[in-house]
Amino acid sequence: MNKTMKIAVVIALIVAIGAVIAFKQQEKKAGNEPSVQINADTKNSQPVLTQSTVEPSVKVPAGLPRMVDLGAGKCVPCKMMKPILDELKQNYKEKFEVVFIDVWENQAEAIKYKINLIPTQIFYNVDGKELFRHEGFYSKEEILAKWKEFGIEL
Repeated sequence: MNKTMKIAVVIALIVAIGAVIAFKQQEKKAGNEPSVQINADTKNSQPVLTQSTVEPSVKVPAGLPRMVDLGAGKCVPCKMMKPILDELKQNYKEKFEVVFIDVWENQAEAIKYKINLIPTQIFYNVDGKELFRHEGFYSKEEILAKWKEFGIEL
């Protein structure tokens, strides 16, 4: 992905996050949701997500670690990952769970998972603790190597 494309994706996410935040703040005023804010990070001029009591919506099944891939159906690297994710989901369902979340369709998930760039893959152990996070395209071989690094027998 070239630099211009990355910048465009980041800008699109920031705009989407801004819309979600405005919506959430309206709900907060009504007393329905916890607060979510974007603050300026003065060190690198990047938005910083701040959240209180917001939890990711994907729950860990008993006994299985999981990889959550956050992307979008129209994102080129995300489209390239779809067949990889489908294959992993089918062939390794006994070893780990694979979950895909479209953050363009579910914009609140970008905030909940603190996404800066799509696709982002997040690896969790069986207790739901985040082990590793990767941004950008991630090959099948790299994903399997990462699971092996965490002691998952494949």
